Amino acid sequence: MNEKMDEMDRKILSRLQKDASQSVDEVSTAVGLSRNACWRRIRIMEEAGIITRRVALLDAAKVGCPLHVIVQVRTGSHDAAWMDRFQKVVRAMPEVMAAYRMTGDLDYLLRVRVADVPAYDAFYKRVIAQVPLSDISASFVMEEIKDSTALPL
Repeated sequence: MNEKMDEMDRKILSRLQKDASQSVDEVSTAVGLSRNACWRRIRIMEEAGIITRRVALLDAAKVGCPLHVIVQVRTGSHDAAWMDRFQKVVRAMPEVMAAYRMTGDLDYLLRVRVADVPAYDAFYKRVIAQVPLSDISASFVMEEIKDSTALPL
């Protein structure tokens, strides 16, 4: 936790993590702070990079990408040029919701959203056509037990 943040900042952030569409008036009332003081704290946290962006979270099934896929990637190459190419390819693919470079046996982990198995197959073919990989395997999510964007404060 950032040592410059106090309990009031955490209360504000907790409210915004639950619903960033709340007005400053709603947030200030909920946390027991004046509107101007609340607004100043939010601006300071934005300027400090604590609040990085405000987004709308969508229902994946309702917008046509209900299939959640966890993709494990292993590579035989660990040079900077390969890594740069892989990162550019992954960043350009809208199906990739998150990508992580890992320690251990696994090199990369991707969270992917697509419409169905044929859409995943098309995604898979686009990846392997652009970047040489040792192994790529997928696990299809059967049930989402928890999927949160809120960080523990």
